[in-house]
Amino acid sequence: MFRVMFVEPRIPPNTGNAIRMTAITGCELHLIEPLGFDMSDAKLRRAGLDYHDMASVTVHENLDAAWRALAPARVFAFTSSATRCYTDVEYQPDDVLMFGPEPTGLSAEVLRDAHITDRLRIPMLPGRRSLNLSNAAALAVFEAWRQQGFAGAS
Repeated sequence: MFRVMFVEPRIPPNTGNAIRMTAITGCELHLIEPLGFDMSDAKLRRAGLDYHDMASVTVHENLDAAWRALAPARVFAFTSSATRCYTDVEYQPDDVLMFGPEPTGLSAEVLRDAHITDRLRIPMLPGRRSLNLSNAAALAVFEAWRQQGFAGAS
């Protein structure tokens, strides 16, 4: 399945929602430190409901550690500054769907990283800043999974 990466997430319920989403889709969730919360945070646990034990969550001490663990996967960085739409990609199992911290998104430095295969955007109306992190990740995962015929779903 696919791998979802949150770089330095800040809001516990967004990560909790992502834990739940990755548990029901069979994706892996990779969190890059520093986190803006503790993994035992009540808001994170509440948003993830009882899916925490069903989810594959890995916390990496930094981005370099994540690259070592995930290479040689393709990495798609989601950013509002991209020109290519997320639906224009032919996703493959093991692709990494990378998202930045709330509210800033991925830094320019991260977006220049050589590990990134492409930068993608989710369309929005003009003048809007961004979509909620966990919602953006869910859109991307379900598009990628749809392209795989929802493999493994009942």
